[in-house]
Amino acid sequence: QVQLVESGGGLVQAGGSLRLSCAASGNIFSINAMGWYRQAPGKQRELVAAITSGGMPNYADSVKGRLTISRDNAKNTVYLQMNSLKPEDTAVYYCNANIRGTTGWRSINYWGQGTQVTVSS
Repeated sequence: QVQLVESGGGLVQAGGSLRLSCAASGNIFSINAMGWYRQAPGKQRELVAAITSGGMPNYADSVKGRLTISRDNAKNTVYLQMNSLKPEDTAVYYCNANIRGTTGWRSINYWGQGTQVTVSS
């Protein structure tokens, strides 16, 4: 009923940039907060950045000043611009969105399939 489809991952050298996109589709009534998480091998999934429906961002301390989250509500899409990438940013990045569907009144957290970001030193 609702899908999150990510794109934009890949391999980049340290200091380089990547832009991730995540588009929500399906039976959507409204989208609340959207965000990006990441999971490196052997580590727990962690919040990277989140953004409210009104556009207020929140970042993990480790990415402040280097990563920027934004969203286009007309396109139901959230973006993550990643600059000055470091090898420790290497992980699978997952999109998350809290979405209310067109049926019922509950909002549910949905996840994307994940996209690999690899930063070489």
